[in-house]
Amino acid sequence: MSMNEKINVNYLSKPCYEIVLTDSFAELGESVKTLGFLCKNVCIVSDDNVFPLYGEKVASIFTALGFTVTNFIFKAGEENKTLDTVRSLYAFLIEKRISRHDLLVALGGGVVGDLCGFAAATYLRGIPFIQLPTTLLAQVDSSIGGKTGVDFDGYKNMVGAFHMPKLVYVNIMTLSSLADRQYFNGFAEVMKHGLIKDASFYEWLLENMYEICEREPKILMEMIRNSLMIKKMIVEKDPHETGIRALLNFGHTIGHALEKAMDFKLLHGECVALGAVAESYISWQKGRLKMEEYYEIRDMFVPFNLPITITDADPAKILEYTKSDKKSDGQITKFVLLKKAGKAFIDSNVTDDDILKALDEIIWKDND
Repeated sequence: MSMNEKINVNYLSKPCYEIVLTDSFAELGESVKTLGFLCKNVCIVSDDNVFPLYGEKVASIFTALGFTVTNFIFKAGEENKTLDTVRSLYAFLIEKRISRHDLLVALGGGVVGDLCGFAAATYLRGIPFIQLPTTLLAQVDSSIGGKTGVDFDGYKNMVGAFHMPKLVYVNIMTLSSLADRQYFNGFAEVMKHGLIKDASFYEWLLENMYEICEREPKILMEMIRNSLMIKKMIVEKDPHETGIRALLNFGHTIGHALEKAMDFKLLHGECVALGAVAESYISWQKGRLKMEEYYEIRDMFVPFNLPITITDADPAKILEYTKSDKKSDGQITKFVLLKKAGKAFIDSNVTDDDILKALDEIIWKDND
């Protein structure tokens, strides 16, 4: 029996789009049909990892609805989340005569969703798109909230726009095809949601550790639903990140700097986990988080195959990159710190010395 739940997301206090949380693509056609698109053309945007797995199935669903379907497939990887790839997509859309009334479909993980969403936001001054996230990271985080964008010269998401999807269709069974590293990469964002806003959810994650690691479907449904509800609540209150939405950046200020410093050899979620450890350490050192809570938070990333230390990274380079973070406000770099699990706050008084001490906590020399 199929599991199916629908979650409505508001934008500026008005209904905007629906998240369908389910365990197959069986309801996709009906979900799209209810949106009442009058367009003729659908362009599926995907990468060369995901499209061979799900592309034909998804294309057949849109074809059965009467759409003419074309596919734009680019090489997988964060290094291809660039304006060059967007330029290639623009050229493809023009060649296929995609109009502003037609539809883009993001089929893939966070890179695909961010890039497709940005193209949808800017092509012909904005066309509709829907999200079909296939990774845990995309399902619980990047597909929700309307943030789109690409990297620029290695700086994360420096070029972007807010552009809300018309539908987010989450099929949890796509998680079964993920390699372990990619699966746990997404778990960092799940853990983040608990740490910033819901201590009971954080505790639930620890209690269901085995089932989460084994990808037990019913537990996955509950985990993803709870994570989505936290993000939904935050983005509805602050759709354009002028206040509370900044809490979602916990682990990301140092995490994004690590990604660039390590030339993207580490995955986004791995860097977020390291960033969360470093920023929890700063929280402890500034007297906001108890020592035992810091060590518990640090150690709880380990059973989920996420790193809490790295070797031989350059602290000075990472520090410099934190100042180029897109979330910086002029000369001030804002950090999200913790008072305890489930209670986060924004601190604009983190010093270079605070950051370097935190980096010393997570960066081990080979002779340590």
